[in-house]
Amino acid sequence: MTMNRRDRFLALLGTRAVIMGILNVTPDSFSDGGKFFGKDSALEQARKLASEGADIIDVGAESTRPGHTPVPAQEELSRLEPILGELASSVDIAISVDTSKASVARRALELGASIINDVWGLQRDPAMASTVAEAGAAVVIMHNREAADPQIDILADMRRFFDKSLRLADAAGIPPAHLVLDPGIGFGKTRAQNYAALARLADLKDYGLPILVGVSRKSLLAEGSTGPVDGGIVRTLAANLAAAANGAAIFRVHDVAEHVAAFKVFDAIACH
Repeated sequence: MTMNRRDRFLALLGTRAVIMGILNVTPDSFSDGGKFFGKDSALEQARKLASEGADIIDVGAESTRPGHTPVPAQEELSRLEPILGELASSVDIAISVDTSKASVARRALELGASIINDVWGLQRDPAMASTVAEAGAAVVIMHNREAADPQIDILADMRRFFDKSLRLADAAGIPPAHLVLDPGIGFGKTRAQNYAALARLADLKDYGLPILVGVSRKSLLAEGSTGPVDGGIVRTLAANLAAAANGAAIFRVHDVAEHVAAFKVFDAIACH
C-alpha cells in the first residue's frame, strides 16, 4: 500500500510542480515549532495540507534549523510513532519522514512512510542507504555542510557531495528511479551561496534526477527587505517560482494552498 503511494508520488515528477507539505512534530522548529506537537493537532494539520492539494506530507520530529539541539533516536521515535500509523490511514498521499537516523527511518517505513528525506544525504548514518534499499523506499539526498565556507564554489561542493551520496546509494542497491536531489538551501551556506545554488539549479540537470527545493519561510529570503508587507509567503513563492524556472520539480512548503494556486498559473504558462 505505502509503495503504491511512493509510485504515485514518483509518477507525478516531471508532469507538473509537486508540492510537499511540511508537518513538524517538534517543539523547536524555526517557523512552527510546537504548533503541531500533539497528536490531534498534527493529524488535523496533515488533513488540512492534503485537502489544500499537497502531493506528499513530510513529517519531521527533529528540528534541523540553525542552532538546533539534536535529539536521540528514541526521542525522535517517541514523537513519530503516535502519529505515523494513524496519519497513513488519514490521508491518501505519500508520507516522507525527515530524518538522518537509520533506526528512525526503519521504524517510520514500517509505520507507513515510503520516502526518507535525509538532510545528510545518506552520509551521516552508515546504515541509512541499506535501510532505504531494503524497504524499497525513495530517498531525498540533501546537500549539507557542518559550516559555511564563503571561499568555496558551492556548486562544485554540491557535486562532490552528491557524487559520494550517489555512490552510497548505488552500492546499497537503491535504484536511480527512487532518488531525489536537494541543494540544501539554508544549510551550511552563506546567503550568496544559497542564492547561487538556486540560480544554478540547471547545472544539476545532468544527474538526470528530480530536484527538491526547501526555502519555505527561511530568513535568508528576508535579509535586506524593508517595508510594511509581511512578505514571508510572497518571498517564498518568488524563490520557488524562480527555482521552478531553473528546473526544480518538488517544493517543500508550509503554505500549501498558496503554492498550489501559484503553480497552476506557472504550469499553465510553462506548457505553452
